[in-house]
Amino acid sequence: MSKSKKRIKKNGLRSFESAKTGRLTADWLNAGDTTQDTELRGDLRTLRARSRQMIRDNPHALNLRRMIQNNVVGQGIGIQCQVQTKDGKPDQKTNDLIEAAWYEWCEADNCHAAGRLNMTEMMRLIIGSVFQDGEILVRKIHDGFGRSDVPFCLEVIESDLLVDNECTLTPSQRGNTVRLGVEVNQWMRPQAYWFWPNHPGDINVSAYTQNQLLYIPAVDIVHLYLVERWPQTRGTPWLHSVLKKLRDMGGYVNSEIVAARAAANIVGFVQREIVDDGDLENDGKPIPKYLRSEPGMFQRLLPGEKFEGFTPSRPNSNIDAFMRYMLREVAAGVGVSYETLSRDYSQSNYSSSRLALLDDRDQWRVLQTWLIEKFLKPIFCDWLDHAVLSGRLNLPGYFENKERYQTVRFKPRGWSWVDPAKEVTAYINARNAGFMSDSDVVAAMGNGQDFEDICKQRAKDKATAEFYGVTTNSQVLKQQKESTEDKSDEKED
Repeated sequence: MSKSKKRIKKNGLRSFESAKTGRLTADWLNAGDTTQDTELRGDLRTLRARSRQMIRDNPHALNLRRMIQNNVVGQGIGIQCQVQTKDGKPDQKTNDLIEAAWYEWCEADNCHAAGRLNMTEMMRLIIGSVFQDGEILVRKIHDGFGRSDVPFCLEVIESDLLVDNECTLTPSQRGNTVRLGVEVNQWMRPQAYWFWPNHPGDINVSAYTQNQLLYIPAVDIVHLYLVERWPQTRGTPWLHSVLKKLRDMGGYVNSEIVAARAAANIVGFVQREIVDDGDLENDGKPIPKYLRSEPGMFQRLLPGEKFEGFTPSRPNSNIDAFMRYMLREVAAGVGVSYETLSRDYSQSNYSSSRLALLDDRDQWRVLQTWLIEKFLKPIFCDWLDHAVLSGRLNLPGYFENKERYQTVRFKPRGWSWVDPAKEVTAYINARNAGFMSDSDVVAAMGNGQDFEDICKQRAKDKATAEFYGVTTNSQVLKQQKESTEDKSDEKED
């Protein structure tokens, strides 16, 4: 090695500043280079338990989960089947049959093994559990429940039931490995899942051996979590980076409340000069440490005593600014805006609030797409297979051309305008200029509808108005337009 290379290596001229060690980074030695699964192996249970405890006790954490459920799922995610005839036109009859059968199956008694959750409630539970626990599992049950003729149902499984670090599994007969309860092949593709027969945190739970564990093939399990690193077989609670801050905020607020209550209970202090009778009153009884008083009065003091008033410094005038700073940290860690998390718009104007809302909505759309692609679309395709096999739907040539019948558009919720007058005008201009279509506009703010739904509803409204002899607003505008054109023609003549 040349002297120049030795000098560069010795002086570290080409190293990263954040990787250097020295006096100022001596305590920065716990950053390991382990895999995500290795890190989760020892910490997953603790993270999950602390995340749940924080959501139970901290109003901001609870609001975060509710906010994600409301914005990602809301009142549900609809479907619009897009089966076409041979000439490329919508096959409306087939689309209506599939949609009606799907919505019937999505009722709680039919789609949920326990009969308690309809599809919307199940999706809200799923996205809430992914936020809270980092993951959730859904098992496909090939049997009919409730009033459904389709032998297909879903069971929601909490992540605690998935075997993690307490049991070492070595299914050598299949040549795979088990990572935190997930059996994978050499390509890290899940082959099976290993579950405890009962919830480990439930009552009357004893120790289990491998022979008592439940082995479920991966084809029957939908394991939902966000991948942050690869390889990664288990999910991480979304609050993991802000749990400590949330706990510190709660502890600080409790301390301030205790201090404020103590300050409110102290009226003042009694200072006593040294006298001969020591700690005895004139009648020989011990001098009490505390003097009780009623509102609006002071008790007369003993000889040699004087009263000094107490002016407390609580509530702390800086607590509001400090809590806003901490909430901004929490909002950044979870990926939402401060205004959305805190419901505090006092520190922002219209433009900044609008930018925050638009940024949040981009995040919600990403999560909506994730939920549709990872859960709703696969479940719909599996349900359609079972519906055809069971005879619930008669779709000629289905198994020869699945793609034709499984073509579907999912309709997640949209959002209303921040400033309706300005934004409606902007959408109209974009549509007239050809930058957007009617479908794009409805998808942006249709709240679970698409352009076809709007057309159907408008046609229905028109038919209803004609039946009752009512003139709609659109007809009035059309008549006014025709009248104006006729007058213009008369002037020209």
